[in-house]
Amino acid sequence: MNKIVYAIAVIFIIYSTLIIENCFAQWESDIRLTNAFGKSITSYNNAKSVAANGNIVHVVWSDKRNPNLPSAIFYKRSTDAGITWSADTLMYTLNYGFCEFPNIAVSGTFVHIIWVARFSLGNYHIAYRRSTDAGITWGPSILLGSNVPTRDYPSFAVSGTYLHVVWQDFSQGSDPEIYYKRSTDGGTTWEADTRITFNTNSSNFPCIAVSGSNVHVVWQDQRDGNWEIYYKGSTDGGINWGSDTRLTNNADASEFPTIAVFGSIAHVIWSDNRDGNWKLFHKSSLDYGITWGTDTRLTNLNTDSWRSSIAISGSNLHLVWTDFRDGNFNWEIYYKSSTNSGINWGADTRLSNDPDSSIYPSIAISGSNLHLIWSDNRDNDWEIYYKRNPTGNIGINVISTEIPVRFSLSQNYPNPFNPTTKIKFQIPLSRGMDATSERGVLTQLIIYDILGREVTTLVNEQLQHGTYEVDFDGSNLPSGVYFYELISGLFKEVRKMTLIR
Repeated sequence: MNKIVYAIAVIFIIYSTLIIENCFAQWESDIRLTNAFGKSITSYNNAKSVAANGNIVHVVWSDKRNPNLPSAIFYKRSTDAGITWSADTLMYTLNYGFCEFPNIAVSGTFVHIIWVARFSLGNYHIAYRRSTDAGITWGPSILLGSNVPTRDYPSFAVSGTYLHVVWQDFSQGSDPEIYYKRSTDGGTTWEADTRITFNTNSSNFPCIAVSGSNVHVVWQDQRDGNWEIYYKGSTDGGINWGSDTRLTNNADASEFPTIAVFGSIAHVIWSDNRDGNWKLFHKSSLDYGITWGTDTRLTNLNTDSWRSSIAISGSNLHLVWTDFRDGNFNWEIYYKSSTNSGINWGADTRLSNDPDSSIYPSIAISGSNLHLIWSDNRDNDWEIYYKRNPTGNIGINVISTEIPVRFSLSQNYPNPFNPTTKIKFQIPLSRGMDATSERGVLTQLIIYDILGREVTTLVNEQLQHGTYEVDFDGSNLPSGVYFYELISGLFKEVRKMTLIR
């Protein structure tokens, strides 16, 4: 009888643990962020409409709520990891023309926004605005290169005080080329434009990513007679650029690339029509874009998948896109992920489910949180929607499941570092529990700047006994001293680390 009771108890514990783990892995309910008459639209063409740092989440979009004015750029934020949200903040508007394609990026307390201001037909400018206090107040708007009014479809990346922008530019004629410019002082001043493509056909829809001094750009290019994906990189922060590298080679179109990087690893996702309809494909480089692996098809149904957004955290990749598989002329948002740098991918997960279309998703990571926004027409008026997965990015490597004697927090390695480092810690067996029934202890690993302000939370979950290692990427942070704190049950320990660029 005792054996039967014991077996039932063990089954109950295992079943309960599986339920808890499954709950941790779930996306939460949709939250409607806008509620105003007129079209509210997130960006596409690989522009990020959401960014996050610690518990602060920032969102931008294009909005036509005022029938007497053209579309404007709006902003809002959450300071509790997406649970509650501030009021909408008007960032920029015009008396005529319209504004679109906003991008947002964050580095510490600095929040940067760029967008396209279309004053009239053919009179397109890229505008910029920043906040130095995490979105509480904002500086003035400026035009980046107002003497060249032919700029469109920008993409934006930030690494500390270095800001990098690419766009397609018609200043050389009817076929657009890709241009680049940067700021090295957090957006206070901007350097001259740099043209980075030179061919007789169109180069469109660029996307940029940065890790330290390595800057990566992808775009779609028509120089080969059909649209193909091209890449080029800079190893010195955008001063010099390598040659163009053709990433795709098939008889049909490859379009709308997006790129994400972590250290030396770069990942590119794009939409490809080689199989008769639009599918998502992936390829990666392990050596800063010098060589590239083979194409991997990520979606497999005979329906269209496109307009993707990808976010990276160590070996974790998180991908969202617009998908037509559910029929009735109804686009929906789908998600899938990889925990081993794109070698293997999980199943497709449908994230939106309403009778009208959901389009243009954008995803961001902060600690264990995944933040997603998109444009949704369920209310018969395009609105911005948000949802999150609070434990969707568990970037923890289990080094050993042997039972440590005591809690410990090791010095990060390497230290000083640029831009990535590893943090190792140990958790002993919970008091009063044995190894087969332990539920774990709530564990947090938090990064702070020199002033004690939270930069990001790397770990925030129940962990059982063992030795763990977490990757930390400081690509978007300025050089300086940082602290990391481990809180696990009643144990607390703080160590210092130094980021040097």
